Amino acid sequence: MRDQFIQSLARQTALSPEDTAKLQRAVQAGPERLEFNVVDRACDTRLVSEIQVLTVLGQLYGLDPLKEPVLGSFRDDWTPQISRNFLKTYRIAPLLRQDAPPVIAVHDPSRLNGVDDVATILGLDAYTLVLARKNLILSLINTLYDNQGESAQKLVEDMEDNGALVIEDIEHTADLLDDTADAPVIRLVNHMISQAVKAGASDIHIEPFQDEIKVRYRIDGILYEMLNPPKSVQASLISRVKVMSRMNIAEKRVPQDGRAQVRIGDHEVDIRVSTVPTTHGERLVMRLLNKSGYFLALDELGLSHEIYSKIDGIIRQNSGIVLVTGPTGSGKTTTLYAALSRINDPDKNIITIEDPVEYHLKGIGQIQVNARKGVTFAKGLRSIVRQDPDVVLVGEIRDVETAEIAIQSALTGHLVFSTLHTNDSAGAVTRLADLGVEPYLISSSVNTVIAQRLVRVLCENCKQETTIKSSDLKMFNGDTDRLEDQIIFAPKGCEHCFHTGYTGRQAIFEIMTMDDELRSLVLETSDANQIKERATAKGMITLRQDGLEKVLGHHTSIDEVLRVTRE
Repeated sequence: MRDQFIQSLARQTALSPEDTAKLQRAVQAGPERLEFNVVDRACDTRLVSEIQVLTVLGQLYGLDPLKEPVLGSFRDDWTPQISRNFLKTYRIAPLLRQDAPPVIAVHDPSRLNGVDDVATILGLDAYTLVLARKNLILSLINTLYDNQGESAQKLVEDMEDNGALVIEDIEHTADLLDDTADAPVIRLVNHMISQAVKAGASDIHIEPFQDEIKVRYRIDGILYEMLNPPKSVQASLISRVKVMSRMNIAEKRVPQDGRAQVRIGDHEVDIRVSTVPTTHGERLVMRLLNKSGYFLALDELGLSHEIYSKIDGIIRQNSGIVLVTGPTGSGKTTTLYAALSRINDPDKNIITIEDPVEYHLKGIGQIQVNARKGVTFAKGLRSIVRQDPDVVLVGEIRDVETAEIAIQSALTGHLVFSTLHTNDSAGAVTRLADLGVEPYLISSSVNTVIAQRLVRVLCENCKQETTIKSSDLKMFNGDTDRLEDQIIFAPKGCEHCFHTGYTGRQAIFEIMTMDDELRSLVLETSDANQIKERATAKGMITLRQDGLEKVLGHHTSIDEVLRVTRE
């Protein structure tokens, strides 16, 4: 069966003899009966995709693929009978409906022992076996058990109803190091993190006040209040997170930083934790970084054809500095990673120094800033330039020393990417001058400044047509003629979009290319207004104008563009 499987897969994917041999070695590296190891191993070589493997396995075993199901339509009353971990280990999802024959979805048809056990436990005499993607099966399992199990809100309500009992239970578990399912606060923290990951939240805020605690999630850049745990569990809730992140739970009077890693289904989540003391107790923020997540390619950022072509040309230059500017959370790192992935070829030596390294990029050397060990941006950059790089990424220019080394690197034939915290593209010149960089160095080294923001994308399920207010027209100077009589959309809110009217985000850009005229102006002045006025006169599209294109393309709303472009 193994040889037949490899030959069928090689034929259907038109693999060369060399690639077929690689595939053979990948399969042989696993146990005898685990043909499906080829996906986990061969996908690293990018020879085959999971869908291609499933197609061949389906043909060999006579199984059909599972269509994308409606999660809410399945029974979940059987979940107490089977362990969630058992189903995840064997990657099996029983899909039972009241008015339809039972279906069992599997990921690897060569491992049917687990399927037999599930059918026996559930009393299924007959069932249909189907194939499904690994992530789909894990998502189905999590949804079925979360629907049946306790929600975070239910845990909070139970705490309020049984306050004394909960406190006694918490005290009995000492410092909460025992991660058992019986500890209410442990279950609550686990649910909070799990829900936040599913909702696509970037941060979890635990905020103590005089008579209450608020738990808020930041989703698509906006904070939403999610829970109000009882005040009596505040200390234990904070302590649990501090234990997870290896912080000092006895120290409550000084700010602390910590880090934890958890696995949720098929996702590895890196959690960075920060606490600060307030008058009502410690305030805690968890920054969630999905390490298993897929960072976007350059053509997936929602760029117009014109801006995509312009950025693609900018990142293929041989030398100079390319700066990406914007406030925290505006997607600067995502854009830079997409740019590096775009130009990442075997003939280029690309090295980065970051704080922190958010995603690991294959074929790129990445250095983590460690101030305690003396690895700063400036010192790391000095070492990088001795490593014969073609392209260098500096996570952020924070001081004049880093700026000057980056400029010298650019002037000696390296392409340097970095970020600055400024409101617009012209402000980057002012910022560098404020740091103490000489105007002639700025003029001779900086090629391009890209300012960006993230606008929320309208929910396709509920967005509604609207008219343009006269007050909005005033905010788009010079573009009012284009807005008149145009059909635009506004958010409404539904269950699909968390009642916000938006799902996901896209970037808007302002690209200032330094030509001879602008370089001469920078030698005369670092005033951002004068530089922006000259760049706009030469045809630069501003952030608000690019946002207007998103509005006219029915991707976002006028209010959203005005929100992110207000200075």
